Amino acid sequence: MTSAAAICAAQEEEEDATILRFPKEFSTTETLFISEVNLLLEHRKAQNENADDDQELSEVFQKTLEYTQRFSRFKNRETITAVRSRLTQQQNPELHKFEKAQLANLCPDSAEEAKSLIPSLEGRLDDVELQELLDDLQTHRDHQG
Repeated sequence: MTSAAAICAAQEEEEDATILRFPKEFSTTETLFISEVNLLLEHRKAQNENADDDQELSEVFQKTLEYTQRFSRFKNRETITAVRSRLTQQQNPELHKFEKAQLANLCPDSAEEAKSLIPSLEGRLDDVELQELLDDLQTHRDHQG
């Protein structure tokens, strides 16, 4: 393979979230919301605290937990389940799993803000549909226990 052909091949395989181009491993995995990661880490921390051999959690674990606590938009399992359900409803099949996770993680206020933060949304949903979805997510945030 010539160096020009290698460069072209590398460019074709390059990741680009703005056009939803991800590594092939991404297609076989589920994306998690920051709120879901927070639940998992909190559960792991509780398991560790209840264990007989009290192992200290790593610094990376602690920092990741702090990050998820800070940026988690949804605070309880029921709300997170409702948000995931809302994002995966039949009326949103055109949304990529990356876009769904970003909408839940960022919780933009408007369709314009969502499209600015998540460029791949442009042209996938009209502004009215997207705004309705964002309003539903905000309602879940406002009414969590």
